[in-house]
Amino acid sequence: MPYSEEFGDFYYSRADGRAECRHVFLDGNGLPGRFAGRPRFIIGELGFGTGLNFLETWSAWNASAAKGASLDFHSFELHPLERDNMTRALSAWPDLAEKSSTLAAAWPDETAAGVSLEFAGNGTSIRLHVHAGPALKTLEKARMEADAWYLDGFSPARNPDMWSAELMRLVAKRTAEGGTFATYSAAGWVRRNLQAAGFTVEKRPGHGDKRNMSAGVLGRADISPD
Repeated sequence: MPYSEEFGDFYYSRADGRAECRHVFLDGNGLPGRFAGRPRFIIGELGFGTGLNFLETWSAWNASAAKGASLDFHSFELHPLERDNMTRALSAWPDLAEKSSTLAAAWPDETAAGVSLEFAGNGTSIRLHVHAGPALKTLEKARMEADAWYLDGFSPARNPDMWSAELMRLVAKRTAEGGTFATYSAAGWVRRNLQAAGFTVEKRPGHGDKRNMSAGVLGRADISPD
């Protein structure tokens, strides 16, 4: 189980990180249903971590996207993991071995300047962009409008900068009209920061023993779970 000594927190649920990913980030953003019929889809993520969210999204994309469609996955990570640590963490799920091995094989030895990779999948293309450094700085420079956001930083109590009002405003600025977000956090000040940034925010049942999570939309749109 990967653990950050800097933030004193685990990278994902100790109960089942993969089930948490599907419940919170995919279902919370109405995915993979929203992939169908889209020639291009853009996902933004705060906190790349082990890459588990990316691999789960890649699998869902392969199963649902139309031939010729493209997925851009932009992740903003302060300290990208080294290849060996990432591989070790992902080895917990043998059925992801092919994709995790492909990711590890392409992962550079030096990630301080960020990572930009491209993969093919079931007649579609997947481009991964990991922006290394403080999220506020790297997101300001990014040129993107996400259709969906995975807000997956460490616990707001342990890493408040990743959930600040300033960063949430920038997330909204980098979101397409009608774009969505989902996060495991239901902290009141996090939800208020998202609302102040322009998102409609709602509480939903959380994963496992976590009572609530949050999801929402910029403007008004249907984000019913798939």
